[in-house]
Amino acid sequence: MADNQLVALVRAAIANIDIPGGKKLGNYPGLSEIIVTQSAIAFAISVEPGMEGAFGPVRAAAQAAAEKVANGHKVLVSLTADRDPGATESQPSKAQQGGGLPPKTAVPGVKHVIAVGSGKGGVGKSTVAVNLALALKALGRKVGVLDADLYGPSVPRLLGLDGMPVVRDDEFFVPQEAFGLEAMSIGSMLKGDQAVIWRGPVASSGLRQLLRETAWSDLDILIVDLPPGTGDINLSLCQQNELAGAVIVSTPQDLALIDARKAMDMFKKLDVPLLGIVENMSYFVAPDTGNRYDIFGHGGAQKAAKELGVPFLGEIPLHMAVREQSDTGKPIVATNPEGVEAAAFAELAARLLEAGGL
Repeated sequence: MADNQLVALVRAAIANIDIPGGKKLGNYPGLSEIIVTQSAIAFAISVEPGMEGAFGPVRAAAQAAAEKVANGHKVLVSLTADRDPGATESQPSKAQQGGGLPPKTAVPGVKHVIAVGSGKGGVGKSTVAVNLALALKALGRKVGVLDADLYGPSVPRLLGLDGMPVVRDDEFFVPQEAFGLEAMSIGSMLKGDQAVIWRGPVASSGLRQLLRETAWSDLDILIVDLPPGTGDINLSLCQQNELAGAVIVSTPQDLALIDARKAMDMFKKLDVPLLGIVENMSYFVAPDTGNRYDIFGHGGAQKAAKELGVPFLGEIPLHMAVREQSDTGKPIVATNPEGVEAAAFAELAARLLEAGGL
């Protein structure tokens, strides 16, 4: 069935659901667009703060109605109230400021959640996240990876994941597995080059359901690969979930470090412990001569860590094999565990466990 046909079926199925005020959901301006991926249907219902309880039955009815016509897709319906009445673009809501929020809760099936973030893209954050997870596994931990970069998911490619995750009868995802890691990514549900065009509330709801409606199997550590920057997805993860801490990935360049400091500031304001900074692409050793070159400078992340009183977790060298292996779904820690690159990630993992007391 074509995506536009499925959208039309869902819209028709939920159109006549009653909402507070005597109106119908189909005409409600707070109903978002309906998004269809290869295995999921998602939409959001935005309400005024304080109306969440009144609209709870509406969300449940919309979920049930959509599931009847979902054609095998998992249905993700979010109820959001992220803007105070009268708030403007330059005036954040209380939720965005971090005030008046419900207490953070643990993720079922996971002992410790560690976020891996960066202030900007292009610093190799996802590659670091996946290889860090593998290095933690090599140290005897049971580890999973959640790809929270919904707009640019890369974990399926980095881990060579094929196919879509299975959905159980209770509507929970069964995580995919690769190299002994459990993994979940919306990238496994997309068709080819399909883009995820979701506004903040829908994306945040999608993250919540990927995180909390996946049947993680008693993991010691779940590594969450965050989108670059300090946007809605990052904010939602930190505000709603108990995190053991966050790791910041940067290159030695001043521009990357400026943005990395912003990411660290976000985590501090949201009371997420900073477990340390990683300097990725720290240096290059020529394979023919053995000479070392500091292509992007060197030591910037270590200096920033010292200035900010944050642990420095280590340097990851720039090496062609890391990129080549990542592009083919064969991460370097799994495929060449005796190499210098894997050794760097092993040291990183050991320091992280010490910094977090894990």
